[in-house]
Amino acid sequence: MELRLLVTFEKVATVLSFTQAAAELKYAQSSVTSQIRALESSLGTELFDRLGSRIRLTEAGERLLPYARQIIELSEEARAAVVGAQEPAGTLAVGTMESLTSYRLPPLLEFFHHRYPGVRLSLRTTLGDETRQALRQGTYDVGFLMEEETEHVGLESEVLAVEPLALVAAPGHPLAGNPVGTADLVRQPLLATEPGCAYRDLFERELNSLAADPVSFMEFGTIEATKRAAAAGLGISLLPEVTVAAELAEGSLVRLRWEPPFTLRTQLAWRAGKRLPGHVRLFVEQARKLVSEQG
Repeated sequence: MELRLLVTFEKVATVLSFTQAAAELKYAQSSVTSQIRALESSLGTELFDRLGSRIRLTEAGERLLPYARQIIELSEEARAAVVGAQEPAGTLAVGTMESLTSYRLPPLLEFFHHRYPGVRLSLRTTLGDETRQALRQGTYDVGFLMEEETEHVGLESEVLAVEPLALVAAPGHPLAGNPVGTADLVRQPLLATEPGCAYRDLFERELNSLAADPVSFMEFGTIEATKRAAAAGLGISLLPEVTVAAELAEGSLVRLRWEPPFTLRTQLAWRAGKRLPGHVRLFVEQARKLVSEQG
């Protein structure tokens, strides 16, 4: 089995699309199709079921996939060992989220940009479940999570920092300045980012534990939009403290005296059993150092 055929197979198996695989590998789609057929011919079995415009792995394809990934990873490790004296280089697909990209990761990204220009970072914004699935499938090399749980099926993860949360509102809000209980929040106008964000989902669960009817949120696409709406007096919002530190300092937002009954932790994760190439290990080490120092 040729390595290039396994690389193509692994990409198609990951994205389940010949078209997308061709685009990511920078091949013509006909080349991807012919390589998969060549691999199937050499093995004497079909690796994909063609279902109209969709494909899925056959049982043989499912069995081959973990071996293909091991072979590819060993090949990358061997190459890194041979050229180890050279500067780290390679593409690194990183799953992340807005709050981390904008407020936690700039020092890490700046460090890699200046110190290791051969490492090409590709940041892809997704939320918890989607990030975990992309890591298991191999679409992402590593992914940042902000979650209550620290163990994730099929993944290895490392806690980088506890992520404090702040319940914020506009100055002069009726609840400002006094201790606030969860029951006080149920009838308040609530602002949030999209569902799937861990702190929003946990906050919603906590409020619904005391509400007669499910609470509703006015949803905004970004943290910046959510902060502006809160500062304009449209409601209250629970956000990572790091994202509202500047507004709290300047007084455009105030922190309400409510302590979340849950704890979120910023984590870095990768597929369990994955052999991390040198440039990926370097990223993990620097993330551990730089992000943890901010905590």
